[in-house]
Amino acid sequence: MTDVPQPDLMEKIVNLCKRRGFVFQSAEIYGGFRSTYDYGPLGVNMLRNVKQAWWRSMVQLREEVVGLDAAILTPPAIWEASGHLANFTDPLVDCRNCHSRWRADHLDGPCPNCGSIDFTEARPFNLMFKTHAGPVEDEGAVAYLRPETAQGMFVDFANVLQATRKRPPFGIAQVGKSFRNEITPGNFVFRTREFEQMEMEYFVPPDDSAKWHEYWLQERYRWYVELGIPESKLRLRAHGPDELSHYSTATSDVEFLFPWGWDELEGIANRTDFDLRHHAEASGVRLDYFDQATGERYVPHVIEPAAGATRSMMAFLLAAYDEDEVGGEARTVLHLHPDLAPYQVAVLPLSKKDVLEPLAREVLAMLQPHFTCDYDVTQSIGRRYRRFDEIGTPWCVTVDFDSLEDRSLTVRDRDSTEQVRVPIDGLIEELRGRAATPARLPRR
Repeated sequence: MTDVPQPDLMEKIVNLCKRRGFVFQSAEIYGGFRSTYDYGPLGVNMLRNVKQAWWRSMVQLREEVVGLDAAILTPPAIWEASGHLANFTDPLVDCRNCHSRWRADHLDGPCPNCGSIDFTEARPFNLMFKTHAGPVEDEGAVAYLRPETAQGMFVDFANVLQATRKRPPFGIAQVGKSFRNEITPGNFVFRTREFEQMEMEYFVPPDDSAKWHEYWLQERYRWYVELGIPESKLRLRAHGPDELSHYSTATSDVEFLFPWGWDELEGIANRTDFDLRHHAEASGVRLDYFDQATGERYVPHVIEPAAGATRSMMAFLLAAYDEDEVGGEARTVLHLHPDLAPYQVAVLPLSKKDVLEPLAREVLAMLQPHFTCDYDVTQSIGRRYRRFDEIGTPWCVTVDFDSLEDRSLTVRDRDSTEQVRVPIDGLIEELRGRAATPARLPRR
């Protein structure tokens, strides 16, 4: 069963993100800077958790994948060889009435700004940010901010191969910033000019590329499901021939049901040997693999799962958002997977009385090496529970006056709201067990 779009959900998430400190408009006190956002105290925690969950799945738990952190500032030669200077374009049109500019393939009808239907002819617009490196701004100093993390992994292919002694199939993974001068950014953090990517280039023997492409389709789809997005909000969609990038023979997207409809969450492409072959020709350096067992030399084909960290975080927030009722009172709750929640545990003294503070601080210090924690002593315990439900904290640990006598605490579950008494000495084990086997998250 597939869900339907919920247009009102977007406004709720945007408001929640600002009010609770997930995402702020960049340069807000100066009127804001379009299409740039700052990640606040909760957002920076959650974004880090999304990237860590990806790294754990793609690198830490796989012996054949290694990491890389390549430079953001890059010379034109890389992008000429990769085809980006010639092909990394979107169709741009101008409204002749109000002079606003739009991406032609995203326009459906009149100008969104003034309603006119009088547009210029579409022309290609290159999405890369161009700058200059050094004190002289001439053509010899031209550089680009990378529009994707992928090319650094292709350019460093021979170095990684020599340093690690890997053999195909093996992968190089990278998480980092990319920059695209989007004509019409929008939908909050979905499409921005500065964003973070989580990409992996998986190098395989040419005859095995179709098999590995299908493998990574299923692996990447499963990752989102395991981290709490219901399958009713996910689908795999293969690109048609007219959609394929200049380097791809087959691409499929993991799509998420956003409030405006289905849209790309992650692309998994079969890039063949396009990138390695073109960089080898342009640089004069061999970028191939010699299999000593078979005596065969070949240029590996590449399967590329490419996800947006910021876009993934947005999808996890949208999928987790819920409104329900507890004890006759309405509440907002984020049913986030424990691995993604900004705080996993909140330590809450039952009251402000000084007598509870030492023990509560002792519990906090005990938990902090193992979990991301917050501490809150303001307002009633019920209001504090609601605050932590709203930001997705899975467990609240309450220190009360009985705790001073029996050295036990109350652990409250975000999703079920059930409360159990746990000895302080067994608290870490209790929470570790819950984190390792999170209950199936409820969905509206």
